[in-house]
Amino acid sequence: MAQRTISILGCGWLGMPLAKFLVRTNHQVKGSTPTESKLDSLKESGIKAYKIFLNPNINDDFQKEFFNSEILIINFPPKRRDDIEDFHPKQFHSLIEQINNSTITKVIFISSTSVYANLNREVTEEDHQMPEKASGKALRKVEQMLCSESKFSTTIIRFGGLIGYDRKPGRFLSKMKTAIEGKSPVNLLHQDDCINIISHVIENNLWGEVYNACCPEHPTKKDFYEKAAAIGGFSLPNFKHSKNTFKIISCEKLINTGFSFKYANPIDALPF
Repeated sequence: MAQRTISILGCGWLGMPLAKFLVRTNHQVKGSTPTESKLDSLKESGIKAYKIFLNPNINDDFQKEFFNSEILIINFPPKRRDDIEDFHPKQFHSLIEQINNSTITKVIFISSTSVYANLNREVTEEDHQMPEKASGKALRKVEQMLCSESKFSTTIIRFGGLIGYDRKPGRFLSKMKTAIEGKSPVNLLHQDDCINIISHVIENNLWGEVYNACCPEHPTKKDFYEKAAAIGGFSLPNFKHSKNTFKIISCEKLINTGFSFKYANPIDALPF
């Protein structure tokens, strides 16, 4: 892969290992965090570190040099707040202003499959029905804002539920207060594949596109969590089998670009 200058806005659970991977593959990497105490860990990994946050406007003391790159990867989710449909677009209004005044020509936006409504069928990038949740609606608005810009080209990657390493099924189950719909399909993606997909987009110049990204196989929640419980040694949740709404995320468009998943089935990723 040709060396690029890449800025990553949001070096958390995914952004930090992504930044380390890009450094190992000889890119010049700049990373941001909203937390002062995390700046040193970025620097120790060979990443140029910047303190940046959007509340909803960008912090007054941010360093413009962060945006002096060819590629920007935007990797922070909508906050959990009642006004998220209004607040999240305001964050991006401030961010887009900085991008347009920078050297950035390409953007990768890490979105989510929560932008899709539960249609009780397979969904593709061509499905535009609004989701039920406010966070999904906010992401739809932000995607449209980025794609309408002409000074830079945006590729949107809609990740499924992220798993791997410290994100163990037991953690999910401990938060579940009610019975799980056992027959519903899972739409999950391992962290390793997240990083490989982002690298694949950069390496193959897949700009101006929208891609779904999750394991191409979709076992039921019952099958997945039963296997996870057997391997991890934790108690099974209660399952129910009522008529519920669901969606199955198609990643055929991504596969057709030549991408090969490390974990085609999330069960194959266990234990993690």
